[in-house]
Amino acid sequence: MKTAGRIFLVDDDELIVTMLARSLQKEGYETQVQTSGIDLLNKIVAWQPDLILLDIQLDEDRNGLDILEELKREKIQIPVVMLTSDDSAESAIRAMKLGAADYLTKPFNIEEVLIVVANILETSRLKDEVDYLRRSGQVCMDSQVAGNSPAMQDILNKVEMFAKARTGMMLITGESGTGKEVLARYFHDLLHCEDEKSGNYAPFVAINCTALPENLIENELFGHSRGAFTDAKSDKKGVFELANGGTLLLDEFCDMRPDVQSKFLRVLETRMVRRLGGKVDLSFDATIIAATNRDLKEAVASGAFREDLFYRLNTFAVHLPPLRERKEDIPLLANYFLTSFAHKYQKKNLRSFSAEAEKALTSHRWPCNIRELRNVIERCVVLEESDQISTIHLPADLTGQPMVERRKNFQLLLPEEGIALDDVEKDLIRQALERTNHNKTKAAQLLRITYDTLRYQVKKFGLE
Repeated sequence: MKTAGRIFLVDDDELIVTMLARSLQKEGYETQVQTSGIDLLNKIVAWQPDLILLDIQLDEDRNGLDILEELKREKIQIPVVMLTSDDSAESAIRAMKLGAADYLTKPFNIEEVLIVVANILETSRLKDEVDYLRRSGQVCMDSQVAGNSPAMQDILNKVEMFAKARTGMMLITGESGTGKEVLARYFHDLLHCEDEKSGNYAPFVAINCTALPENLIENELFGHSRGAFTDAKSDKKGVFELANGGTLLLDEFCDMRPDVQSKFLRVLETRMVRRLGGKVDLSFDATIIAATNRDLKEAVASGAFREDLFYRLNTFAVHLPPLRERKEDIPLLANYFLTSFAHKYQKKNLRSFSAEAEKALTSHRWPCNIRELRNVIERCVVLEESDQISTIHLPADLTGQPMVERRKNFQLLLPEEGIALDDVEKDLIRQALERTNHNKTKAAQLLRITYDTLRYQVKKFGLE
C-alpha cells in the first residue's frame, strides 16, 4: 500500500513524539520514532525517510543542530524540519542556515504541522524528479515549466535575462498549477547556482500569504521587536530578513491589507525593513518574487490593490499561460513525468503512451494545469502493468466519460469497477473552484462546507 510519505520523528519527549506520530499516521504517513540521538544516522540511512522532524534540544551531549550538521557533512539529503520550544528565533535561524527546510515551535498546532509536512514533501518530490532527469542528461532545472511552445520559450528567455541583470525582483502571474513556484525556484537557481557549488547556502523562503490569518501576515513579513505586543517576549525576524542572501517568494500576496501593501512597496523601494514595534530600519539583500493567480489590473481597478505597487512589481513580470493554451507542450511534460515516475516506482519497461492516451491527454483542458497532469501521470504509472500507458487508467473525464453522473435526485452512480472516494471529493472540489474562478469562499458555499475545511482539502489534494 502506497503511503503519503515516510516521516522519521526524533524528540526526547515521548508524549509529543507519540502525538505527532498518531496524527501523521491518520493522514496516511508512515512513521518511525526515536527519543535519542543514539545511532541515529545509521537508522535514518537504513530506513530512508522522506522527511525528518528533529528536536533541537535533544540530548545533553548532542543537540539537534549537531545532528543537522552531521547530516549535512555526510551528504544525507533528506529534508529536515526542526522542532523547538525556544522562544528565541536564533537557534531556528541557525538551523535554516545549516539547511533545515523549516522549523516548528512548541506547542504545536497540528494543522500547521500537517501543512508544513505536505508542502515540504511536495517540494522534495519535485527536486527528486529534477535531480534524476538532470543526472540522465534529459532536462534542466526548468523541466516542469519548459516547453517547445513560443510562449514558454519567451518566458524562459525573459527569466534568464532578469537573472543575468540581477533585477532583484520578479512578478509571476498565472492560474493555479501553472508552475509559478517551480519558475521562482528556477530563477533562484540561476542566481545562486555558483554560490551553492562552492558550498555557500542561499536560502529560498516561500510564504503563502492566503494561508496566514490577516492578523498574523504583518508579523510574518516584517517580524517584531521584543515588547511589540503582549506575547512578543523576544525579537523575531520576518521573512524578508530570513531570506537575506537568497530569495523570498510571496505567493498570493495581493490580498494584503492596504496598509501592508504600503509597507511592502516601501520595502521594495528601499530594501529596508522595520520590525513591528521596532525603531530601526534594517537592511537586507534578497531577491523578491511575487506570485499570484489573480488579475492584478482588475484588482487595481476595483481598488483592492495599490496602483503604484502594481506598476513597481510589473517592471519585471512574466505570465505563465494555462496548459490548455500551449497544448504542444503537453506530450513533452507528460513524457517527462512518465520517465520520472517510472524511475520512482521501478517500472523500467514503462516508456510510452498509446496513441489514444496521448490524444486524450492533449485534448483535455487541464483546469488545474501542470499539477493536475502530474497527478494523472503518477496514478497511471502506478496502475499500469504493461510497457505502455493506455486510456484504461486515465480518469473518466479525460476519455469523455463523466466521472459522476447526475440525476434529478442527485444520486451518484458507482462505477462497476469501483472508485476511490478521494477521487470523487477531489473532482467535486476542482469543479467548484473552476466554476467560481478559484474564489474559495464561494466554492465552500457551493460544497456546503466551511472555508477552513475547503482550504485544508485544497492543500490535501494539491489543487492550490
